[in-house]
Amino acid sequence: MFHEKLRTLRQARNMSQVELAKRLGVTKQSVSNWENDNIQPSIEMLVRIAAVFAVSADYLLGIDAARAIDVSGLPEEVIAHLSQLVEDFRQSLGRHPRNLMAEIEPRVRTGDIDEKMV
Repeated sequence: MFHEKLRTLRQARNMSQVELAKRLGVTKQSVSNWENDNIQPSIEMLVRIAAVFAVSADYLLGIDAARAIDVSGLPEEVIAHLSQLVEDFRQSLGRHPRNLMAEIEPRVRTGDIDEKMV
């Protein structure tokens, strides 16, 4: 479970094993071993991995399926917009999950985002 979550989180951020290893202060071999389920990280390293990906250790271990985004310090209006974006993504995934990012990324880059998504 942990190894799958780690790989998925790293790849979703287009981060190489080498890049993650540097951020954590370990070798690429350690990251590879974790992702291949050969060994498990120490508790201290698990906490560091969770911090890098802004998830809980419970999420990484499969204890809690929910993920959280730290919005502390953001104005309530911004938090409301982010909540709406998340809901819009959920609805879009239901309609066409494979094409969602291909559809959204160019619009985000150019600033051409539908009113309902902001």
